[in-house]
Amino acid sequence: MPKQVDHRERREEIARALWRVVEQRGVAHLSVREVAREAGMSHGQLQHYFASREAMLSFAMDFASEQTSLRVGRDVRELGERPHPRDVLRVMLTEMLPLRADARATSRMSALFVLEALHNENFHARAREGMAQGRLLVEELIRQAINDGRVAPDRDPVIETHLLLALTGFSALLELGVTEPDEARAAIDHHLDRLFL
Repeated sequence: MPKQVDHRERREEIARALWRVVEQRGVAHLSVREVAREAGMSHGQLQHYFASREAMLSFAMDFASEQTSLRVGRDVRELGERPHPRDVLRVMLTEMLPLRADARATSRMSALFVLEALHNENFHARAREGMAQGRLLVEELIRQAINDGRVAPDRDPVIETHLLLALTGFSALLELGVTEPDEARAAIDHHLDRLFL
């Protein structure tokens, strides 16, 4: 049993090394060799944990998604026992943006996942499924808020969901310095204030 824990921990260390390669040197340098060097191991040692670049990338992407979910869960718990759906949506939206170092790494992995998914059928199916699940969660929150009288009954939950998810487009603007973090947060707050009664 301890070996499995060590194996998982080592795979997580490799995933974090992959994130650093992407963050510091860019996707063009994302190779098994480069990640092994960043992780402080030989190419052969890394292949003991991941047989291919695709397997390594797949794990790193899943791990990034897990870390985002953990941050969202932690922040939602901090809102209290029955948080307002506006606050839950704000947490979800802001945690998907590169506003802090940990969120920046996972945001970049999400962007990389989408790029890889355009040319890899396995990644495409997984990325699509993950995004569809996230989208459904947001729509359920909006529908519940309408039912609870916190959002006007004439609002279309599908359109409102799409508008909220469009706010995640701030990622590219933030990464390229077109928009400042405070501006992105203000826009999210402004939109949520207009949505909720």
